[in-house]
Amino acid sequence: MSNADQPDPAVKAPSARVAEHLASLPEDVKQRVNSLQEIQKEHDEIEAKFKKEREELITKYQNLYAPLYEKRASIVNASSAEETKPDEAASNGVPEFWLGALKANEIVAVQITERDQGALKYLKDIKSYYVSSPKGFKLEFYFDENPYFTNSVLTKEYHMEEDDDEPILERAVGTKIDWKPGKDLTVKLMKKKPKKGAKDTTPQTKLQACETFFNFFNPPEIPENEEEIDPEEAEELQDLMEQDYDVGATIRDKIVPHAVSWFTGEAVESDDEAGDDEDDEDEEDEDEDDEVTDDEEEFDAKEEAKQTVPKRTR
Repeated sequence: MSNADQPDPAVKAPSARVAEHLASLPEDVKQRVNSLQEIQKEHDEIEAKFKKEREELITKYQNLYAPLYEKRASIVNASSAEETKPDEAASNGVPEFWLGALKANEIVAVQITERDQGALKYLKDIKSYYVSSPKGFKLEFYFDENPYFTNSVLTKEYHMEEDDDEPILERAVGTKIDWKPGKDLTVKLMKKKPKKGAKDTTPQTKLQACETFFNFFNPPEIPENEEEIDPEEAEELQDLMEQDYDVGATIRDKIVPHAVSWFTGEAVESDDEAGDDEDDEDEEDEDEDDEVTDDEEEFDAKEEAKQTVPKRTR
């Protein structure tokens, strides 16, 4: 261990600081603090039980929802016997169901380009799972055979850690997409005209990264040595990670549980109404801020007059 890695002897360990602080207290106060610590210990035991039961509840209801989601998938993809009548040809289910649901949500919709829609028409199901180890959640996107990529399932995992009981995103991991030749939606072919007088008049081409929903499966990565990132880059990375998490959490919490409501537009209206209520509250707050009393106006006028009086020079 180098000298730089050696602990500073002047810096006390947390346990030593706590012991020193308790020792400095009067005896009667120290006894009361000991009683408070016993209460805290009981609280922590109950809290640990709450967290354990919460995880069990999440798993329980995840299992209860699963058969409903399977039934939904069978109807959407016309694989249910109920959907095919003996005297009729097999139904095509609900075409572009998941594309329609995703496009209806404004947080997800901004990620979807026109080019993406061709591939997302082959999306036949989205599943969401709570994961206990490592803590987090997983999204699975199931695709029919399509002309864009060979994967039948694309996955996205969010690994979380708790900081003061608040879930914090540690990292996100996505599937490597196996694109078919000439079908990679994450890049565009750019052509550059040759310079005037150049012997080779063949247009130069190069692939350039572009915006696409499928970048969702290639999330931003945190460098191993975070100290090497300058503040501006760190802020940009933070914004990208937050945006990525927002999309994932929206698909988990809104799209998967209420897909048909997004497809029909009912969920959009509910979201709009909730947004209108928030806007009304904001406007009321602004109106209150705008209300100025006569005394305040007089005070502001005096302050303004003071600022406009020129300073005396000697």
